[in-house]
Amino acid sequence: MAGHSKWANIQHRKGRQDEKRGKIWTRIIREITVAARQGGADMSANPRLRLAVDKAKAANMPADRIKYNVDKASGNLEGVSYEEIRYEGYGIGGAAIIVDTMTDNRVRTVAEVRHAFSKYGGNMGTEGAVAFQFKHCGQLLFAPGASEDKIMEVALEAGAEDVISDDDGAIEVLTAPADFEKVRDALEAAGLKAEMAEVTMRPENEIELAGEEGAKMQKLLDVIEDLDDVQAVYHNASIAE
Repeated sequence: MAGHSKWANIQHRKGRQDEKRGKIWTRIIREITVAARQGGADMSANPRLRLAVDKAKAANMPADRIKYNVDKASGNLEGVSYEEIRYEGYGIGGAAIIVDTMTDNRVRTVAEVRHAFSKYGGNMGTEGAVAFQFKHCGQLLFAPGASEDKIMEVALEAGAEDVISDDDGAIEVLTAPADFEKVRDALEAAGLKAEMAEVTMRPENEIELAGEEGAKMQKLLDVIEDLDDVQAVYHNASIAE
């Protein structure tokens, strides 16, 4: 199945995240905290915690620090209690934005997110305002040049929902969230390691933004992503370089 060109946008997003590497550990620790508190410290019985620990390892977090945060969250140590809150809104050109946060102060967080939207040309909406424009799924992205036939064979056999060939030659594998680990592990066992693999909110359609509009949208996204309580930002803007 053919799809839009995503490789450049994904690489651009990864590059910007790498620039903010100092904040990555903080966000991962929050994710570990919530996952362990909700589902316990046993990773074999807690898929959300497994994914959080995988992220921590990928970000080169030391094993003792990972264990410390799991223990703290599961009640063995005293810790902060976080609440998960999702905000939705519109950016430049009507682009849809989802902001996932973890916070110990709901009043502070909503004020900061609303301020970022209003100051930089966006508009914060109500719950459900844009979520219908996204699909909650596992997404694995392979670089242009990867073997589509082999990826498709392994992924579909492992339970993937779809394999999409993008216009620039990149290949996307989409899974149900619950099947993400199984499909990823099957692909890796076959020697097929994705450049990016995560459970995400994938936009059903994209809005092309360029020039001044693209620059304004990128600024809005950067400001939101830099907020301390923000864990992840999803959007449907395709921003031309």
